[in-house]
Amino acid sequence: MIRRPRRVLPALLTALVLLAVSVVVAVSAIQLALGETPWLSYDAVAGRLHGLTWSAREVAVAGGVAVAIGVLLFLAAVVPGRARTAALDDRTAVSVRGLRNAVRLAAQVDGVESAVVKANRRRVKTVVRTRRAVVGGLGDTVRAAVEDRVGQFALARPPQVVVRVKTGRGTP
Repeated sequence: MIRRPRRVLPALLTALVLLAVSVVVAVSAIQLALGETPWLSYDAVAGRLHGLTWSAREVAVAGGVAVAIGVLLFLAAVVPGRARTAALDDRTAVSVRGLRNAVRLAAQVDGVESAVVKANRRRVKTVVRTRRAVVGGLGDTVRAAVEDRVGQFALARPPQVVVRVKTGRGTP
């Protein structure tokens, strides 16, 4: 089971544009029904469009913009997003965010000041900072702790564990 992100932003932008167009048309129709001057004059729009030809630059630009928006929306619908889960087996999964948080806690071994973890389905990259001047064995200790924690999840495909130790100024 691989969960993919929802396509909220393209759907929201499309809905907002359609809502704005609908509001302008509805307000203009209501104003016409009440006998007032509409925001958007039908006669002005119809006259402007009637004066255009298929070879006019405005028509080509509008067509190009419509095609570009259509291609972007099509790609947003078809191209898969980044997976938000890592499979435990065929029916269950763990969120990548949960895996990342668990690994960050596991990386906080003795001597580690802070840990930054980037996780996806294939790799768990951990960067730890320490104030120690001599870091002999700290990377191995962190790697063992992280691999043990990742192993507790029993993932279908265990990710590669990468550990990097950064030192700061301080006393050993």
